[in-house]
Amino acid sequence: MASVGTVIGTVRGGVARGVMRLPSPLLRRAAGSPVVVDGKRLDHEMQLLLRLARLEGPAVEDVSVSRGRKILRSSTQMIGGTPPIGAVTDRIIDGPDGSRLGLRFYTPHDLAGASPALVFFHGGGWIYGDLASHDALCRFLAESAQVRVVAVDYRLAPEAQFPAAVDDAWAAWEWVRDSASGLGIDPTRIAVGGDSAGGNLAAVVAQRAAREASDGGVAQQPAFQLLIYPATDFAERSPSRHTFGEGFYLTTGFMDKAEENYLAGDEDRTDPRLSPLHGDVTGVAPAYVVTAGFDPLLDEGQAYADKMRAAGVTVEYQCEEGLIHGFANMVSFGRSAPAAIARISAALHRGLS
Repeated sequence: MASVGTVIGTVRGGVARGVMRLPSPLLRRAAGSPVVVDGKRLDHEMQLLLRLARLEGPAVEDVSVSRGRKILRSSTQMIGGTPPIGAVTDRIIDGPDGSRLGLRFYTPHDLAGASPALVFFHGGGWIYGDLASHDALCRFLAESAQVRVVAVDYRLAPEAQFPAAVDDAWAAWEWVRDSASGLGIDPTRIAVGGDSAGGNLAAVVAQRAAREASDGGVAQQPAFQLLIYPATDFAERSPSRHTFGEGFYLTTGFMDKAEENYLAGDEDRTDPRLSPLHGDVTGVAPAYVVTAGFDPLLDEGQAYADKMRAAGVTVEYQCEEGLIHGFANMVSFGRSAPAAIARISAALHRGLS
């Protein structure tokens, strides 16, 4: 993963955001010759960001996990900014195996009565990311979609390998579901969602909830899934993983490092808790699936949308053709990514209305 964070740190977040507000013709000239792959043209703002990244230091996958966490947290905070929100509060709940699980609650301005909610799992390859890295995105989704957002600080690898993150995600979903009335949440309108690795976890939770309901367990399922360029397949390597594995932010090296740290090495890679694309999607919640056109995860995100649709699930699929992996964190950066995030927010609002 190219060190976008180092770029923004060098030119300073505010200055970089200011540059991206320049007229589009100037940005296109600065970005260089157009990049076209498989008939898709890379957005000029993404192209400029990637061009600057190539001038900077080592990629995140080439540094220690602890250093990479700091770089990504800083970069996402800088390109995300601090969108206004009514209130933000933190809470610790009991997690699996005696662990403690952090939750962050985002409440929009002027929200009255029992409201819909989104249980959100952040991305970062199961080894990076936290409540701070995705704060801007959660703020924006809450305020724009007028939903409460509950962000989950699940355990990360290599300190806690698979299935720790999966267990935490399920525990967080159960707790929010069971505590909804005391949280000002309408229990019939709770979504699960996330980006990348977080999208994977959201899909896994939705599958388990559907399976338990069909087996006569707790009937309450998520009302909606918000899957942002989700990772859905550990077992096979799709063409897009090869086509976009270098030069477009999320790299093959990063994905390999994430897998090496997340997995112990003896897992069945078709296990639906790892690869929801290989799971049973019968009866899962309606979904909005969004992918990026220049993303190694493009094919598996679209394949998962297709699989759900073939099983009779209501699915809205959107490919943001000119964008790269990670665009959902660019809440305050340029024009193209924020416009795509606004479309995601609108889909969330529709899905929980």
